[in-house]
Amino acid sequence: MKYKIEGGNLPYLTIALEQGESIQCQSGAMSWMDDGITMQTKGGGIGKMFGRMVSGESMFLNHYVAERGGEITFSSHFPGSIMAMEVTPDRPVIIQKGAFLACTEGLQGSIHFRKKVGAGFFGGEGFIMQKFEGNGLVFLEIDGSAHTAELVSGQKVIIDTGYLAAMDSTCSMDIKMVNGAKNIVFGGEGLFNTVITGPGKVVIQSMPISGTAGVIAKYIPKSN
Repeated sequence: MKYKIEGGNLPYLTIALEQGESIQCQSGAMSWMDDGITMQTKGGGIGKMFGRMVSGESMFLNHYVAERGGEITFSSHFPGSIMAMEVTPDRPVIIQKGAFLACTEGLQGSIHFRKKVGAGFFGGEGFIMQKFEGNGLVFLEIDGSAHTAELVSGQKVIIDTGYLAAMDSTCSMDIKMVNGAKNIVFGGEGLFNTVITGPGKVVIQSMPISGTAGVIAKYIPKSN
């Protein structure tokens, strides 16, 4: 299976499937494809469907199978970038809600609950994220551009609310309160930051859609 990501800030992912190969994606993610590829919509059981729903994704997944070789293209729902992350049996990946675009058939997605209550309440990413296990590739929608950091054991990175896109499951997450009353009141960064501790890979996005929506909302006329 080969893939390419094009389109700049309005990206799209094109995957070349050999006969018999398949790919699964979010409902409505496919933009165009060759006529040798067929679609099957699957739920995977009540538990998996409910898990996808509470993690912010569609309850059903579309599975595209190449009856003969051809290409299929998926487009991002928001200006930004698309990123591929490799998942192996010893290195599952955890991603933010809404970041999943597509993945190879060798992966299983499930909901991931925060172990620490404080991180769920104040970390900005919520209690529920998504976890992908198995062997293959998962393709993510990134808000803005992606910065990747490889953390060694014990190394920490401090991230503002909403900027975490994905991380290896070997990383741990906690929150840290901003120091100083003046920093809290006038700093504009809120009360808490998210702290990721290695070892593992961390993907940080440069333009969280929640922050972008807040900026746009300032310019929308209010109705009387």
